[in-house]
Amino acid sequence: MLYGECGLFFTNLPKEEVMRIFETFEERDFARTGSLATETVELNEGPLEQFTHEMEPFLRKQGMPVRLNKGVIELVADHVVCREGEPISPEASRILHLMGVQMATFRLKLVCRWSPDEFEIYRDHGVANPSDGS
Repeated sequence: MLYGECGLFFTNLPKEEVMRIFETFEERDFARTGSLATETVELNEGPLEQFTHEMEPFLRKQGMPVRLNKGVIELVADHVVCREGEPISPEASRILHLMGVQMATFRLKLVCRWSPDEFEIYRDHGVANPSDGS
């Protein structure tokens, strides 16, 4: 039975090629709420021309000090979206996503391998098995 964040990968590729794929695969992604910021993101006072005027109420709800000035969203004071090493708030996560800032890296971890000839466990995936009460 599969449980936790896991999946199956079926292939006819040689063992070494599969291990290389798992070791080298990385995909950048947007950080989720609660993950640690990998860098400090600070916005300087002034126009935020990357956003349309319709975004102003949403940005204000996210805690950003903004106003409309002749149809352009303007940051009225410097604003720190997140600080390196600190957990990302829900508001910061939404702002970073709007700005296109990706701080997370998705990786695949090879836990075990099965073939008709053998079964190998490479690492414990650290997820409790719901069927044994742990």
